[in-house]
Amino acid sequence: MSNEPLPVKFKPYTRQSINQAPQWELLSKDLQEAVLVVSRVLPFRTNQYVMNELIDWNNIPDDPIYRLTFPHRDMLEPEEYKVLRDLVLVQKDEIAIEKLVRSIRMRMNPHPAGQMTHNVPTMNEEPVRGLQHKYKQTVLFFPSSGQTCHAYCTFCFRWPQFVGMDDLKFDARESNELVSYLKLHPEVTDVLITGGDPLIMNTRSLAGYLEPLLAPELSHIQNIRIGTKSVAYWPQRFVTDKDADDLIELFKKVVAAGKNLAIMGHYNHPVELRQEIAQQAVKRIVSSGATLRMQAPLIRHINEDPKGWAELWTTGVRLGAIPYYMFVERDTGPSHYFQLPLAKAYEVFQQAYQLVSGLSRTVRGPSMSAFPGKVVIDGIVTIGGEKVFALQFLQARNPDWVRRPFYAKFDPEATWLDDLVPAFGEKKFFFETEQDPPRATIHILARHDKVVRTAANADLQPAVSIANEV
Repeated sequence: MSNEPLPVKFKPYTRQSINQAPQWELLSKDLQEAVLVVSRVLPFRTNQYVMNELIDWNNIPDDPIYRLTFPHRDMLEPEEYKVLRDLVLVQKDEIAIEKLVRSIRMRMNPHPAGQMTHNVPTMNEEPVRGLQHKYKQTVLFFPSSGQTCHAYCTFCFRWPQFVGMDDLKFDARESNELVSYLKLHPEVTDVLITGGDPLIMNTRSLAGYLEPLLAPELSHIQNIRIGTKSVAYWPQRFVTDKDADDLIELFKKVVAAGKNLAIMGHYNHPVELRQEIAQQAVKRIVSSGATLRMQAPLIRHINEDPKGWAELWTTGVRLGAIPYYMFVERDTGPSHYFQLPLAKAYEVFQQAYQLVSGLSRTVRGPSMSAFPGKVVIDGIVTIGGEKVFALQFLQARNPDWVRRPFYAKFDPEATWLDDLVPAFGEKKFFFETEQDPPRATIHILARHDKVVRTAANADLQPAVSIANEV
């Protein structure tokens, strides 16, 4: 008898269909209500694999994968939830719901780190739809047919891609403009195909985006990356889906063309890699000649245990994957619910790092993907009697900033770069310009974020005041 897993048809669940899942009745009325209300603001989608294999239904609502995929009332401010609940469950006023939901989303900083304002490149003096070019060597590409996922993470910083905010969405309907842009930019060595999740596409559609990158005139493209959560939420994509073999053959074709194909796998918790089929997926990816790199943010309620990170990294290394990044949760969406102090993030990273061998110490972190670049916390030290965060850029808008150490006053409550102030009496960090707001103003705004997140370059009303108007 064969031990090969049998093909399973993918079955998603959304707000409209979650009550059809067998596990729905295991939720209390309050938890069911929270899903129905909060999913009006944040995207909600899961599937039967996540429900059946990854969530421990005897540990609800504290199970980490449940918190990772199901909305909770505390993801909204109390007054927001109260007003929205009344509109959704009592008044059922869709016009008022839409108005309130829009205001809540806009105060959640839908495009952090200048994604919309500073990362979109131009060609022939027109913005290139579906592209971001923040760092010199790397271009991000958002294929329109990859703008969903097998399941959504409640913390996801790309949540505007999934909620119908078309004015804040990145998507490219074809690869022609990408190819044209890359021909004009020989300094670009890396293309990251992202979303959503490009591996939600069938193999034929994915090939339509990958194969043009193999053309001789794009020989300067050395690395093709694919960002995906499918390795954790639907590993069947690589093993038993009807075109799983075709997908592996496509990977082999890219590698045979002389490109490094890097699958950027998002794993948030070790349970996602404990399943046999998830481990088979890793082995199949690696067997194609592609590399699999593991990355995820550190998130409150989900993965605060250093032992969990150590298990994830060591299991990945045993299977052939490469630990890559531990990120700090971005300042977007329900960040107040998920964020941890930077001091705690460093503590978790350091303790996890101590538990693994050198082969797992390829991982970098904790790293903030902030407006000026990727800032890593190198340590918490005392210099000249002052306790400070030691920081540096791993990547930056200005390449001259990379690997240049700098220091911030230690702040036990700081959760993001904007919370920090320079150490040793300096008025600005070296990467700040005279045009930037005064450091005190930035600090006040960052603290105000505990209640209302102010998006960059936007004059946004607090959502609660708009709720009161409704």
